[in-house]
Amino acid sequence: MALLPLAEALARVLDSVETTSVEHLPLHLCDERVLAEDLSALRTQPPFDSSAMDGYAVRAEDVFVIGEALRVIGAAPAGTVFNGVVSAGECVRIFTGAPVPAGADSILIQENATRVDDATIKATAPVTRGQHIRQAGLDFRQGDIVLRKGRLLDPAALSLAAACNHAVLPVHRKPRVALLSTGDELRAPGDSLQPGQIIASNAYGVAAIARQAGAEVIDLGIVRDDMPALNAAIAMALRRCDVLITLGGASVGDHDLVRTALAECGVAMNFWKIAMRPGKPTMYGRNDKGVHVLGLPGNPVASFVGAHLFLVPLIAGMTGQEPRARLETAILAAELRENDQRQDYLRATLHEENGRLVAKPFPVQDSSMLSTLAVANCLIVRPPFAPAAIAGDTCRVLRLRN
Repeated sequence: MALLPLAEALARVLDSVETTSVEHLPLHLCDERVLAEDLSALRTQPPFDSSAMDGYAVRAEDVFVIGEALRVIGAAPAGTVFNGVVSAGECVRIFTGAPVPAGADSILIQENATRVDDATIKATAPVTRGQHIRQAGLDFRQGDIVLRKGRLLDPAALSLAAACNHAVLPVHRKPRVALLSTGDELRAPGDSLQPGQIIASNAYGVAAIARQAGAEVIDLGIVRDDMPALNAAIAMALRRCDVLITLGGASVGDHDLVRTALAECGVAMNFWKIAMRPGKPTMYGRNDKGVHVLGLPGNPVASFVGAHLFLVPLIAGMTGQEPRARLETAILAAELRENDQRQDYLRATLHEENGRLVAKPFPVQDSSMLSTLAVANCLIVRPPFAPAAIAGDTCRVLRLRN
C-alpha cells in the first residue's frame, strides 16, 4: 500500500468536518469556548461624553490665559450627573468616568490646577478643546459587531462581551473525544507490572492535547487484544462521542486488531498509513452517524505527534475555528541527514539567539522516548526528500509550548 502524503491525509480529515451544536452559556462559563455567532453590542461605550482624568470640567476658552481664576460650582463623581451648566468663568470638580457637564468642553487635570479657596481654582497650564474627554461611542456603538463567530473567547474577548452587556453567549458545544487504549501489555499507572508489561501513558498526553484544543474528554481505559472485547468497547464508545481516538493496535502485527474491529463496528476507513515519521500507521475513518475515528500508533511520541497534527485541527474545525498552520521559521543548530519519502517531525529545543529562533534537534529520535519529548518545545518539520542540511540552514518548526 502506497503511503498517503500527510497534507492529503489532513485534507481528508477536515473535508467532512461539521461544527458542533450551539449552546447558550452564562458569560462566566465561556472561558476558552468558541463564539458560534457574530456578537453585536447591546449598548454604546462610553454611553456619554466622559472625563478621562480626575480634574475640572472647564471651557477651553476660559483656560487660555494661565492664572485666570475659575469658580467651582459643583462636583461630578463617577456614577453621578451634574445637572447644571458650566458658564463663563466656571468649572466643575470631576472624576474619571463621570459625564462631562453641559457647557464644558475639556478637562483641566488636577495636577494643572491650584486651589485658591473652597470655591476657586487657578489653572497652571492651558487646555485645548476636547482634551481628556472620551467621546460617546469611542469604544463601540450599539449595534456594532464587536466579535466575529469563530473567535476563541479569551480574557479580552470576554471583557468586551461583558462591556457590551451580554450576560449569555452562543458558543459551540465542546466536542466529546473518547480515548480507548488497546494492548495486553498495558497497565494503568500505579499498577504492579509483570514481565512483558508496560505502563499505559499515551492517553494522558493525548487527553491533555484534546482538552487544550477545546474538547471534553472521556477516557475509556484499556481494552485487551481480544476481538469481542474490542468490538464491545468500540461499539459503546461510538455511541458516546463525536471523536473516537484509539491508541495502539494500528500496525500490522498479529495482535494489531483495531482496524478490523473498527470495520466490524461500521467504521469506513478513509486512510491507513501516512508518509510521516513518527506515526506512519495512523488511520482515520467515520461511521454512518458521523463519528470521527482516529487511530493513533502505540509508540508514545507517534501518538503525541499524531494528536497535534490531526486531532487539534479536527477539534478546531468542529468548533467553528479555522484550522491554521502553526509553522514558524527557525535556524538549525545541528546538521541533518537527507530525508526519504516520509515527512519527519523531529523533537527539538527552540530558543531565541540574536533575535532569531534557533532549533536544536535531539540526536536520538526513537519514537518511544518520552524523556526527550518532555524537554522538547518544538518539532522540526522535514518535508519528504529534503536534502541534507547543515547548522545555520533555515527550517520550519511546529511550536509545542513556549
